[in-house]
Amino acid sequence: MRPPPGLRGSIPALVTPFLSGDAGTIDRAALSRLAARATARGAGALVACGSTGEAPALSAVEHAQVVACVAEAAHGLPVVAGVGAPCTEAAVALAVAAEHVGAAALLVSAPPYVRPGQEGLRAHVRAVAAATGLPVVLYDVPSRAGVGFADETIARLHADGLIAAVKDATGDLSRPPRLARLCGPGLVQLSGDDATALAHLAMGGQGCVSVTANVAPALCAALQAAFAARDLAFAAEIRDLLAPLDAALFAETNPVPVKAALGLLGLCAPHPRLPLMRAEPGTAARLSRALAGVMEREEAVAAERMPRVRQVA
Repeated sequence: MRPPPGLRGSIPALVTPFLSGDAGTIDRAALSRLAARATARGAGALVACGSTGEAPALSAVEHAQVVACVAEAAHGLPVVAGVGAPCTEAAVALAVAAEHVGAAALLVSAPPYVRPGQEGLRAHVRAVAAATGLPVVLYDVPSRAGVGFADETIARLHADGLIAAVKDATGDLSRPPRLARLCGPGLVQLSGDDATALAHLAMGGQGCVSVTANVAPALCAALQAAFAARDLAFAAEIRDLLAPLDAALFAETNPVPVKAALGLLGLCAPHPRLPLMRAEPGTAARLSRALAGVMEREEAVAAERMPRVRQVA
């Protein structure tokens, strides 16, 4: 199973904005703007309806609406649709709908709460993969799912042609070379942790599914590009510039802080859906300080890129 082109580098895991004062209605205009902004500023692909996109709080109809909105705004950039669900049947239904509305790949996690064994995890991924013709990005996030994919399970899924890539949110930086030995170079390895994105690349990764890239997509893309060009000094400079923002964005449960940051920037309303609440005042203040150190550079890097984007378009 081949990953779609572009499934490398900086891949923003987009939030799902809701209309101001109404967390029951998706703000499609704001979502479209966020997707277009990330696309113009160097994203390799976009993730819709992941954990950052509050997928568990969306109905099946809303899930398809979000994927369709992002696919339209991405103008050909691959859109990876999260299809996390508590049971396999629900995940399959989300996958089929996502393919229908324009997804280029699926982000498949372990069903949360039920904690299946490794054989159950393999059967779950097999069923979702068989339901569509889309490549599968395996999402290993034990902190949310309650269970993780063993290295050997990932290797078997890859050998069976069921997964094209893995998003690793375990924070285990020794894992990329282990998986490379088990799976070979065909498995695309993506970090799920902004704070260690550069370190993950150094250990053999190929990109990052990023929360921070909602806020600073040009800088996140520049970090990835600098590493690819072996400009390690510039990559480290960006890493250090983004470090306070990376930390602030996880001061509370994701996506509470990133929505607060986007609210401070006027890019979307800051509220998530219940049971998540708006960021605490201390978190908002911390984000404000972090943004002050980042956004001027973000806009400068974006301005350098935009002429090339317009020329290609």
